[in-house]
Amino acid sequence: MAKKATVDTYVWEGMNKQGKRSKGEIAGSTIALVKADLRRQGVTPLKVKKKPKSLFGASKKKITPQDISIFSRQLATMMSAGVPLVQAFEIVAKGHENPSMQDLIMEVKTTVEGGSTLAEALAKHPYYFDDLYCSLVHAGEQAGILETLLDKIATYKEKVEGIKGKIKKALFYPAAIIVVSFIITAILLIFVIPQFEAMFTSFGGDLPAMTKFVVELSKFFQAYWWAIFSILGGAIYGIGQLKRRSKKFNIMMDHAILKMPIIGDIITKAIIARFARTLATMFAAGMPLVEAMDTVANAAGNAVYTKAILSMKDEVATGQQINVCMKETGLFPNMVVQMLAIGEETGSVDTMLAKVADFYEEEVDNMVDGLSSLLEPVIMAVLGVLIGGLVIAMYLPIFKMGQVV
Repeated sequence: MAKKATVDTYVWEGMNKQGKRSKGEIAGSTIALVKADLRRQGVTPLKVKKKPKSLFGASKKKITPQDISIFSRQLATMMSAGVPLVQAFEIVAKGHENPSMQDLIMEVKTTVEGGSTLAEALAKHPYYFDDLYCSLVHAGEQAGILETLLDKIATYKEKVEGIKGKIKKALFYPAAIIVVSFIITAILLIFVIPQFEAMFTSFGGDLPAMTKFVVELSKFFQAYWWAIFSILGGAIYGIGQLKRRSKKFNIMMDHAILKMPIIGDIITKAIIARFARTLATMFAAGMPLVEAMDTVANAAGNAVYTKAILSMKDEVATGQQINVCMKETGLFPNMVVQMLAIGEETGSVDTMLAKVADFYEEEVDNMVDGLSSLLEPVIMAVLGVLIGGLVIAMYLPIFKMGQVV
């Protein structure tokens, strides 16, 4: 098995076409290839050496889906302007701010220069370029419309990541508030309330029932705080492991999420939007429907819908219309089924699916905004009752003493 070529950054000095001395940095796998690359750019290399790494290591950022989306858009623009593919890679890599993304692009460029197709080069990095991406690029190369499909991929990525961002926005705020309120409550119970308890003991007399309850709760927290935090941490870790390893647990969790009030409705609409957007993109690229359904199922992001889409694929393979299969699952709204039926009758399935995706993406956007507006007063009320209840419980004995005096 051939050793994989690594891409490094090289510092060079040379003479340009005007005979002036110039210098810069360039990515490459070997000094010889870097010199050859410089000569193609009209530079006579005088000195080339590998750029030394920082003492603490290179501070590279993680490659995000947004980086892949921007790369797709830029590559499509370059190719539409008539820039050769290899040169387009160099231009896009040099213009990218993320060093990790620069390395990835240059690795793909090196593979393409070695004689591989773009789809084959991208498939060597499945963590960043999934089956959908590689399938569409392959279809574009076969049909000679690579720049068009890269543009569709970029649009698809932007839409899907936009939906994901809205879902995260809907879930992050309440989750963060719950975590913060738990931490504040724990601090009050472990460190603050014991100080009040010592003061109440010195006063003597009976404490109000609410104060007694909070004091006993504080004692429990002081005695078993390690067990409480261990159980919470273990539960979070255990759920994460089960989600990674157990298919049945995933289906159960995904089914439960879809049944949740408000949040479940948002996630359902987001899944339908992703399904419609993915299938529309693949259908527009000329992918066979049965072959496209596998990729669409993997892109659904929910085990319940993944199972239903794979079932639809099997029925479509036997000659059944996709809108009929969709209706039988009971997971898709009637509007989606009817739109797809019209698309099949008129031969405009991709157009109808794109309209469905647009509609549900807007629905998700509106629901997330509405949820944020609804949650703010509810969360403030819950925090007020929780923290305010603890404070009132501690001050009740003081009020009682004041009345006696």
